[in-house]
Amino acid sequence: MMLRTHYVSDAISQMGNDVTLAGWIHEVRDIGKIKFILLRDRTGIMQVTAKQGAVPDAVSAAMVHPKETVVQVRGKVVESRIASGGVELIPSEITVLGEITTKVPFELTGKVPAELDVRLDHRYVDLRRAEPSAIFRLKSEIIFAFRDKLREMGFQEIHPTCIVAAATEGGTNLFPVQYFERQAFLAQSPQLYKQLAVIGGMDKVFMTMPVFRAEKHNTLAHLNEVLQMDIEMGFADHNDAMDVLETVFLHILSHAKKNCAKELATLGAELIVPEKIPRYTYTQLIDALSAAGHPIKWGDDFDRDAEAKVCDIMKTEAYFITEWPTEQKAFYAMPKVGEEKLCNAYDLIYRGMEISSGSQRVHDPEVLIKQLKARNLNPADFEFYINAFRVGAPPHAGWSIGLERIAMKMAGLSNIREAAMFPRDRMRLTP
Repeated sequence: MMLRTHYVSDAISQMGNDVTLAGWIHEVRDIGKIKFILLRDRTGIMQVTAKQGAVPDAVSAAMVHPKETVVQVRGKVVESRIASGGVELIPSEITVLGEITTKVPFELTGKVPAELDVRLDHRYVDLRRAEPSAIFRLKSEIIFAFRDKLREMGFQEIHPTCIVAAATEGGTNLFPVQYFERQAFLAQSPQLYKQLAVIGGMDKVFMTMPVFRAEKHNTLAHLNEVLQMDIEMGFADHNDAMDVLETVFLHILSHAKKNCAKELATLGAELIVPEKIPRYTYTQLIDALSAAGHPIKWGDDFDRDAEAKVCDIMKTEAYFITEWPTEQKAFYAMPKVGEEKLCNAYDLIYRGMEISSGSQRVHDPEVLIKQLKARNLNPADFEFYINAFRVGAPPHAGWSIGLERIAMKMAGLSNIREAAMFPRDRMRLTP
């Protein structure tokens, strides 16, 4: 038998009916002849009111359990002039399902703010708060919208490995793992493997998977484990892939605006869904920034201030940066025909932060070898990858969206750790 017949949000419409609710005691008030409990579940809060003489003595005695006790309450939903939602529950039975046996580490009602580190140390309690609950509902809808739109566009979901033999994006920022008698690494990216799927004839694929980067940073915008939402598409170039990214990104915004109004209100966040995402070349933006008094040397990456400044200059929340310097991007980014110092790579910036990057990929094995050597990477370490292009590889392109980053910006958060349920950064390995 289920321990509840309704959630709070459903019980509000059950005027005059008996229901069984289950959740946590959010607040307790005792004013003598009347006792109140605010019962909280994942959908909301219901006031439970026990007047002396109107409920059994055992029920009245049970109305004094400490906050965060887990209880089941049976009773009748009645009209109320003072309770939120215009209804309250008159209890006929209260059963304790989970007692409090230690001190709750911080106040969940918001009356006493808690530091982020304290909340993350006790994330299993913090998740009961309205704001984290709203963040992860929003995050759930983001990833649903991503999958939904791509399936509609004819993409197939795949699940690449997270254990690799060599760096998938170059560099040394890898977490090593002992793989039987050999050393392996946690994947920085599914990049090489989603390309192999396209070479294998799957043509249009998407995936969601965790990736791991052993970068010793301490910023508000980086984590060492994140979830990526990736696609790869065959017989396509960078413009085709950008078209798909724009369509999916706008669908995510539109879906969240429609389906997460309550959560966005809880977070004090507002979503604007533009009709189009403007595209600017790297060089155009270097010139625009210089003209606005924010000079950047050609060939340098855009820092966070520059990305945000472009939003102000171009008066847009979201924009693409295209035609990047080849040296700035990964070895698999296709150089531009006739102008090899540039490549067919692009970034999507949203609310002053890069949330996605992608490119047309190199599908010529000799060019791949040249690109690897230019970055001081040993082609022998990528032999399995290079060989795949020797048996007939179509032109292809793809991109990746960082789930925590897009959620952070949509929710109006200032720290990416709030967008990860159990964040992993340089110092945090538990809970």
